[in-house]
This record gives sequence, structure tokens and C-alpha cells, in this order.
Amino acid sequence: MLHPNPQIGEKHAEDIRRSIRLAHRLGQTRVVTMSGLPGGEPGATVPNWIVNAWNSAALDVLDYQRGIAASFWKEIDQLARELEVKVALELHPQNLVFNIADVRRLIEVTGATHVGVELDASHLFWQQMDPVAVVRELGPLVFQAAAKDVRINPGNAALYGVLDDSFRRLSPEENRTNLDGDEWANEWPRKSAWDFVALGRGHDTAYWTEFLRALHDVDPDMLVNIEHEDISLGRIEGLEVAAKVLRDADAALRESLASTAV
Repeated sequence: MLHPNPQIGEKHAEDIRRSIRLAHRLGQTRVVTMSGLPGGEPGATVPNWIVNAWNSAALDVLDYQRGIAASFWKEIDQLARELEVKVALELHPQNLVFNIADVRRLIEVTGATHVGVELDASHLFWQQMDPVAVVRELGPLVFQAAAKDVRINPGNAALYGVLDDSFRRLSPEENRTNLDGDEWANEWPRKSAWDFVALGRGHDTAYWTEFLRALHDVDPDMLVNIEHEDISLGRIEGLEVAAKVLRDADAALRESLASTAV
């Protein structure tokens, strides 16, 4: 929604506004999206993700992008507040807001009351962040959560690091996914440093129990949706694997809470 090409950016921005209005009409209170990513300077035609702002020019770019984001999210927060809908941002890299510092900065500059976080653990795992610690740090700013796991492939990660950029451009003749306009998803690295996997294939049930515990401490009615992107499993099979781990983790949490109450 912050894409510098207005034919792309404004279309997605309007999708968010329409989603908030629709959620209100349906009696729903959450809309999940991402923060968006502007271009790096006036006149830019593509988004610019600053990975490591070690030089002053990179901070200049971030200052410019944060100004654009602040204006947009102030508007969205006002709409969400009027319609009593909370907007949960997934902390997804290649977006402007992808870690705790970014979240707090956005909330501070916008004064937002109805913009917070959708805690998708997977994108934190591959950044070497601990989703449980992030939930406890953000507390009530976590509005919703997603259950998706990541498996680090140690041999490849040791050689390429988690910021590996060896993606392959797919040709028009190949089966590829359009991202809007003339932008397309690339092929995942063949020797990947990490992969999205079903719950339990990267972190065990004990870990997910603690993840649910942290969410429960924030909001006992927190919604946790399964997000399936494990390409080694079919659509139904992946959901079944993830659901079993999540149910087992929930049962373990409930048993733990019951014993503590006694």
C-alpha cells in the first residue's frame, strides 16, 4: 500500500480501507496486513528495503520512508478507531515495520490506538528473534497471532547467511505468481538457509506451548491462525500436521494453567 507506483500502492491502500469497513459490517474486530514499503526518495518507482543502515544515506532513506508511513497509518488508525476495528501488522521483512523498534516508532509518531501487531512467529525465527520474548515485550500491542514454523538449514546458513539473495527470476513461460503490475515472485533458493515448515518441523510442541502461554498472558482469547507454507506437504496434510501440534500445545498449556490454579 506504500508502493511508490500509485497504480499499485493506491490499489492496495484502498483494499485495506475496504477490509476495515467490511470487518465492521461483519462484526469482526481484526484486520491483518503489513506495514508497506515506500520508495527510497521522491520520484522512486520501486520500494527500497534498507537492511542495514550503517551509512548516513541509508538513514536519510529511512527518514523519508517513515514520514510517508506515518501519514498513511495516521489515516488508517483514525478509520479503524471510528469503526472499532484493530489493524494488526505482520512483522514481515521487506516491509518498513519488521521488528520491535519499528513497531514502537510507528505507534509513537502516529499516536495510533488501533494499530498493533499480528505475531507471525515464522518471520521472527529466521531473523534470529525469539517470538515468545517479542510477545512478552510488546504485550497489549499484539492483537492476533499466526502459527507458522521455520527450519534453519545449518549447513547452508553457515555459508550464505539468513539474508541469502540467490533467488532465481522466473520467465513468463514458467508458472509464476504476479505481485501486481509487472512484479513477480522469484524462485526460492535451491540451497536455502531456511525454509517455512509446518508447526513442529522447526520447533517442538514444548516451544509452541510457551508461545501460546505468552499470548494467553496478553489476551486469554487471542486468536491464532494456522498459516501453511510447507511445500513438502499438501494443503490438507499441512493443516493437519500444524493443527495437531497446536492442539497438543494448547492441551499442555491448559493442563499447566489448571495445575497452577490448584
